[in-house]
Amino acid sequence: MTVFNLGSISIDHFYRMPHLPRPGETLAALDYMKGLGGKGANQSVAALRAGARVVHIGAIGAGDGWAAGQLAALGLDMGTISRVDHLTGHAIIATDPDGENAIIIHAGANRAQSLEAVEQALSAGQAGDILLLQNETNLQVEAAKLAREHGMRVFYSAAPFELKPLKALLPHITHLLVNAGEAAALEAETGTSLANLPVQVVIVTRGADGADWTSAEATFHAPAPKVTPVDTTGAGDCFTGTLAAAIDQGMTPEQALRQATSAAALQVTREGTAEAMPTQEEVADFLSRA
Repeated sequence: MTVFNLGSISIDHFYRMPHLPRPGETLAALDYMKGLGGKGANQSVAALRAGARVVHIGAIGAGDGWAAGQLAALGLDMGTISRVDHLTGHAIIATDPDGENAIIIHAGANRAQSLEAVEQALSAGQAGDILLLQNETNLQVEAAKLAREHGMRVFYSAAPFELKPLKALLPHITHLLVNAGEAAALEAETGTSLANLPVQVVIVTRGADGADWTSAEATFHAPAPKVTPVDTTGAGDCFTGTLAAAIDQGMTPEQALRQATSAAALQVTREGTAEAMPTQEEVADFLSRA
């Protein structure tokens, strides 16, 4: 089986701060680091390191050799990553001593992908494969429709949270992933409980409190292992990519949720985003000691 991902690619600029800047405040950074990220790339690397076969469908700037080199070094196949006449997406990430962050993103090439490239990549999809989507690219609805026509499962991370694109996608997705804040906003804005949404499964991540799985067949909670966070950036992406890989490999929902919460807990003990995603072996070792 295969995990496809119509996913954003970003150049992440990390600034370690004494505290997150307040409105109108100018604040000197304690440290700076550059890395590869984007919710899509993070999820693809997490799924790849969790043992899945991954096809990343994305776009970077035509002259961006740095991002191309980073993607290749992380093991992603460049065959379905387009070069477009836009700057590669980027993010500015401020992190405080407790690991909390504030993030500014610029979509760039992520919103300039072609339908032809998406159609060509997804033509290889088969029944039972998984398509990952996030709200950082164009062509989300088109990709979801194509995937469902192939009998694929569609996992949607509703972040950055916007009600309009989410409502457009709901008829075409099977697994909806939201954090606790997004879940509350969704219920408030739609007047519909999560259990009554027209999807097969709703997964709610709750940070250090673990994650919930809700479907017609089962509702359960997976606690997160207790760790001391260094940087929480990308934790949700680590969870999503690992969960998709675990389900793709035939784990039960309970096993997959435990695997994903453990991978995310391990990831937040490291600095960085895509580079910080743990391997399947590292998660297994972590679980054996948890």
